[in-house]
Amino acid sequence: MTDKALRLGTRRSRLAMAQSGQVADAVSQVTGRPVELVEITTFGDVSRAHLSQIGGTGVFVTALRDALTRGEVDFAVHSLKDLPTAQPEDLVLAAVPVREDPRDVIVARDALKFTDLPRGARIGTGSSRRMAQLNAYARAHGLDIETVPIRGNVDTRIRYVHDGELDAVVLAAAGLSRIGRIDEVTDFLSIDTVLPAPGQGALAIECAAGDAELIAALGALDDPFTRVAVTAERSLLAALEAGCSAPVGALADLLADGQIVNEMRLRGVVGTTDGSRMVQLSTTGPVPETHDRAMALGRELAAEMLARGAAGLMGERAQ
Repeated sequence: MTDKALRLGTRRSRLAMAQSGQVADAVSQVTGRPVELVEITTFGDVSRAHLSQIGGTGVFVTALRDALTRGEVDFAVHSLKDLPTAQPEDLVLAAVPVREDPRDVIVARDALKFTDLPRGARIGTGSSRRMAQLNAYARAHGLDIETVPIRGNVDTRIRYVHDGELDAVVLAAAGLSRIGRIDEVTDFLSIDTVLPAPGQGALAIECAAGDAELIAALGALDDPFTRVAVTAERSLLAALEAGCSAPVGALADLLADGQIVNEMRLRGVVGTTDGSRMVQLSTTGPVPETHDRAMALGRELAAEMLARGAAGLMGERAQ
């Protein structure tokens, strides 16, 4: 390889810059080449509409992929949960690094936990998936909450709480960790309370399919367990024909017997945003040894969910 700097395409947000900076350092160590960040503005960054209105799928990704295709950058870093499930033929997912904590978290006033919020508490989130599950939990446990749709970066969302406009906001643990604000979390939401978005907590490193040398170099950052887990989750999402703004949660976790990982459990949920109707199922089996087997696991669980009426719960499906 040459000593010429590699160009990494990234969104401009504080979170995107932080995670891209971490990847840049890792790539530089692997390749011995400097890595420069190329900031790119995406439609999702400039639009103030809610994600369900602008389609969700790909709004943070398309501009980065266009820059890759045009050769303006050598590779790009995405939050994996933002990636559409269909992979363009001219681009390749060269690496999925070790996943951070996939859970959702609460940042609430007065350091309150979710179950300690007062009656009528206003909880902000831009995610129909989070709304559906929080409302379902509240219905099942006699809590009185109001979920409020919000947009904006992490700083903006937390400010709603500090300014007293909202009692709490829901965010991803991984994002807060990457920007050094994990200490502001007042409650980590159990996976049993809120299943995360497919791929949440994981990053995707993408480059041109024809750049074999770069693909090989980036492959050093790939974590096979993370990749197989997110492949199953995204296969479930694709088989439900749902975009990243649909109220679908999924998590594949690895089950170990002592030091030996021997099984993978895939859980999926879909529900109406008011939490009145939910379909939640899981399946456990051997850790998939190939991409195709991971895909099959996701499709099989999705088929069971559709048989239980999941399709009728996804209002955003057609967008």
